[in-house]
Amino acid sequence: MNTPLSWSGRGYLKPALCLLLLTAPLMLQGQSALLTGSAPSGSRAAERAHTDLASCSAYQVTTLPGSHQFASDFIEAMVTDPDPHPADNTTVWGLTADLGSHVPAQDQAIYLSKSTNGGETWVEVARLDPRYFDAQISEGLRNGLSVSPGGKDFVITTQDGAFQVFPQKNPSRPIIKSIDGPRVPAVRPDVIIAKKPGDPVRAGAVLMTADGEHMIIAYGYFDSNPQLITYHRDSSGSWVEDGTLPHLPTNLDIFSMQFEDPKMPHPDSLYVGTGDQAYHLNYSTGQWTRVAGVGPDSAIHSMSVVDGLHIAACWGVYNPINPDLVARVTTAHFLLHRGSDVVGPNIRAYAIAVDPLRPSHEVLAAITGVYISRDSGQSWTRLNNLPEGEFHSAHFNSDGTVIVSGYVGTFLVNPFSSACAPRLETRAR
Repeated sequence: MNTPLSWSGRGYLKPALCLLLLTAPLMLQGQSALLTGSAPSGSRAAERAHTDLASCSAYQVTTLPGSHQFASDFIEAMVTDPDPHPADNTTVWGLTADLGSHVPAQDQAIYLSKSTNGGETWVEVARLDPRYFDAQISEGLRNGLSVSPGGKDFVITTQDGAFQVFPQKNPSRPIIKSIDGPRVPAVRPDVIIAKKPGDPVRAGAVLMTADGEHMIIAYGYFDSNPQLITYHRDSSGSWVEDGTLPHLPTNLDIFSMQFEDPKMPHPDSLYVGTGDQAYHLNYSTGQWTRVAGVGPDSAIHSMSVVDGLHIAACWGVYNPINPDLVARVTTAHFLLHRGSDVVGPNIRAYAIAVDPLRPSHEVLAAITGVYISRDSGQSWTRLNNLPEGEFHSAHFNSDGTVIVSGYVGTFLVNPFSSACAPRLETRAR
């Protein structure tokens, strides 16, 4: 029986077919056909962004660090200050991985960047060199990122574990501390992974509390042993392990996590999305509850808890009914496959974002592009001013504009403006 959990003291008390599609490496050759010429300067980029957004065009971001080859301009994770009342609500941090086959091994890197103007321009904050990741094992798709209040330090997760990153004046020389985590056991798991006993277990999703004092990291990589480990900060600001949360009622990997109320410094519960279902952990009882309404074998790629639990999954999108119940969208006409006109609700969805200031506005990033909803996820329209390709992340700015990103690059769009309304069309059957 699991021991009840709490946030008392210095941390938690110690407790007694779609998956294959996620492993495609980002090492493909080539580069985005849209990236031509040199990147504009910050002022020219901002001017061009304003012009594009005013005319309902998608503005392509060109100021991210790296080689600008295939997928290097894909922001796989975006975060903002977890403080409910930050001094600056316009800053967003993003994580990119420059691991293309044309990039020499010694030049490959994972970059942490910052934008203070809603994603129009980006500045490199820290660079992680190959000592901190394994580019040969599907790196660059599900690396995790979390930020402390005020952006003083960050946690980045990779195939080689979790790392606390302190940016310095020179972005190429951040102070990096390894965070203790599990190791591959001597008795190898039934599922063969490309690691040997003693190697770090892959760290994935990561969450930090609003006060920056507690953290959860998900570990596991097709080893049939997903783990959730909790940490607290010590007096020096380093992360110290507390223990392991009760084992999930599944042996599939963890893809996503959200506190039910991220604004609370001591959350009461946690949502976790895995390769098959969504689960809800009550800290008081230490018990997991399966979120009802999610279809079988649904890989939960992304969750948002703005105005209730919203889920982007393989295959479908789910809207909140109550904290433990969601309803699948069944009337949407998502484009199901690029290169065909087959539509339906069975979308392979990778990320869902809900505007905290305008919760009826939602954005979905999926295998066939980006979709928006103006009615709390009841109906969806595809954005047709973006290049064809997969999109995996989305973020709302405070002014209602949206940063969307995928293998084809990162773009700033303003789909909810009055100027865009006439240009949005539902893809016909």
